[in-house]
Amino acid sequence: MSKSKAHRVGVIMNGVTGRMGTNQHLMRSVSAIIKQGGVKVSETERIMPDPVLVGRNELKLRKLSEISGVEKISTDLDSLLKDPAYTIYFDAQTTERRTEAVKKAIAAGKHIYCEKPTATNSREAMELFKLAKAAKLKNGVVQDKLWLPGFIKLKTLVETGFFGRILAIRGEFGYWVFDGKPVPAQRPSWNYRKQDGGSMILDMFPHWRYVLDNVFGKVKAVSCVATTHIPKRIDEEGKPYKCTADDAAFAMFELEGGVFASFNSSWSVRVRRDDLLNIQVDGTHGSAVAGLRQVYIQPLAATPKPIWNPDAEDLTDYYKDWTLMPDTIEYDNAFKVQWELFLKHVVCNTPFRWTLEEGAKGVQLAEKAMESWKKKAWVKV
Repeated sequence: MSKSKAHRVGVIMNGVTGRMGTNQHLMRSVSAIIKQGGVKVSETERIMPDPVLVGRNELKLRKLSEISGVEKISTDLDSLLKDPAYTIYFDAQTTERRTEAVKKAIAAGKHIYCEKPTATNSREAMELFKLAKAAKLKNGVVQDKLWLPGFIKLKTLVETGFFGRILAIRGEFGYWVFDGKPVPAQRPSWNYRKQDGGSMILDMFPHWRYVLDNVFGKVKAVSCVATTHIPKRIDEEGKPYKCTADDAAFAMFELEGGVFASFNSSWSVRVRRDDLLNIQVDGTHGSAVAGLRQVYIQPLAATPKPIWNPDAEDLTDYYKDWTLMPDTIEYDNAFKVQWELFLKHVVCNTPFRWTLEEGAKGVQLAEKAMESWKKKAWVKV
């Protein structure tokens, strides 16, 4: 019997000491892939990532090495970029630092995989894609929500015609982020400083772009207003700072086919819904309400007939007439699924359409939303 062949792929993981980098990309994706024995290509072939953890704080890196089992760490990115043992560069740094680092990695001939937003403006985001394409390097951007159970189920409903003609889409996203006093904030302080790359629009609208484009239809125009609800917060060192970035945004998107999607996004909202993100889709034949994992549906034949009467208490239970969609397949971590697809893309040249160009589209929508906010007008995308 022939032995299984393992394709070892060196991966530079930069910025994984942050919350998302640690939890989703290192622990639940790359480390999990290593523990499962790599990515299966065939009965006799597997892809095994060989990561090195990169950052500016050696102490944090050592602690991260201990909990993840990844032994190799470094604070010298430039030396690693010169090392031919590493073929992939991954970036999960703060947005402000991403463009320069990715450019260096492209110049060094590394395949690129990075978090979104890929840059703070669409010009730089498109430049990264063009540089990678000119260098004939494989490239990708994290678009994790496409592999969440809730969105996979929504996509299935769309493809099977459950909705009939889609009429409207409504998204509610966010939760209360404490300002640091007396309860410590659960998000980093840079998220609320525009000068450091913070912004609700820049953070979340790239998500809304790929969700809408891939599940419902291409975004054609946007109307948006935003604000900074909480003017001052307490940083990680217990010091007060001025919030210069928007922490809430309210937008309407026009999609191809005349469908409108409204999304409220806020770090200053208290949750009274099924999930931190809920998307309701209404169609002529049925409706669905999706969270990150669960989806409830109500077809036309099972739709009740409410009667509006403000003079009498409404005793109708509007929740009981919805049916929970079953889990018909086993769902893996969404970040891990896309990591496996990108590793296959690099080693086996399998298709991977979530490129830096798609990342640039997300930044473009954020930019157009900011333009709409400034002009108080609809802006074409």
